[in-house]
Amino acid sequence: MEKLVDKLEREGMLSRSEFTELLAGRKQAGLAAYLFERARVVRHRIYRRDVYLRGLIEFSSYCRNDCFYCGLRKSNTAAERYRLSADEILECCAQGHALGFRTFVLQSGEDPYFTDERMADIVRAIRAAHPDCAITLSLGERAFESYRILFEAGAERYLLRHETANERHYQGLHPSDLSLRHRLDCLHELQEIGYQVGCGFMVGSPGQDLDCLLDDLFFIKEFKPQMVGIGPFIPHKDTPFAGEKPGEAGLTVFLLAILRLMEPGLLLPATTALGTIDPRGREAGILAGANVLMPNLSPVRVRAKYLLYDNKICTGDEAAECRICLEKRVRGVGYAVAVCRGDCAGFKPVRVPLTGENPSDPKEMEKYYVRPEIPEGRGLYLS
Repeated sequence: MEKLVDKLEREGMLSRSEFTELLAGRKQAGLAAYLFERARVVRHRIYRRDVYLRGLIEFSSYCRNDCFYCGLRKSNTAAERYRLSADEILECCAQGHALGFRTFVLQSGEDPYFTDERMADIVRAIRAAHPDCAITLSLGERAFESYRILFEAGAERYLLRHETANERHYQGLHPSDLSLRHRLDCLHELQEIGYQVGCGFMVGSPGQDLDCLLDDLFFIKEFKPQMVGIGPFIPHKDTPFAGEKPGEAGLTVFLLAILRLMEPGLLLPATTALGTIDPRGREAGILAGANVLMPNLSPVRVRAKYLLYDNKICTGDEAAECRICLEKRVRGVGYAVAVCRGDCAGFKPVRVPLTGENPSDPKEMEKYYVRPEIPEGRGLYLS
């Protein structure tokens, strides 16, 4: 079985039958340890032992969708809804910057209140206040023109989980007004505009089988995102999936290591869901090749209202406490928090010229390309 791991590291891909064999045999003695070791070797070659922090700001719990697995679904009348103001979002960023965060992730349900104009104003304000930081959005499905407007306002990354690349499975997780085809179209549009794009899926969601996981792996290989977020499915008590079995931390970590060998330069988070289902889940994720953590910068008073799933950890911790705790956890497994943007290796983010600037002037062109802040000798790019 170790020969399959070696082939995956060497070639970056396996056949469906080989992946089936590898996943079916994942509990074989010594296999997971060997896979994790090889994933760490590949990860260290590119990112050394750096772990990148993303400051997560969950700014609206309103959502127009009714996804069967999500606690924010519009039919959940028990959910407490809130919206942060632009000033509150900027205050979260200011606090995060003082704590060493150099990427902010603005996440919400699909809330129609936050129009292109409102969101662009917020993005521009963050860009003006923190020009050394990356701005990531996770706002769900929007129109191509909306994505373009937000990119031109200063957003550089966009996270949009595809949830599953299997049509049958997608239909089992979502109401009929949502489609896998449209979700994938959105991902390709984001890529076309120039974002660093993140996709991802839940592990162990209802109806998921081995074919679904293989479809996800093959989609990721073809799509070639800069980021992939995977975490175990955790049920929420006020959704149709309340009584479903949660996903496994062990399988999630195994898949993280597979993804690291498939696409060595990926930004791979050890998710909060992984830490929720297993107290040492995030550490296990890092030791399997993950290189990103996403602590919460949202005001403590709203964190318990943004519950995609039950029993979410860290809803009561202040941002500074969370930062200190994570740094200790990271050091505890032999890694270090890097105070930098933490861009995907080899990706050259484009900074769109602002009004009044002249992109035809070679002397001005340089400032439209933002390079990752990587200390000398660290975060080596792939050749």
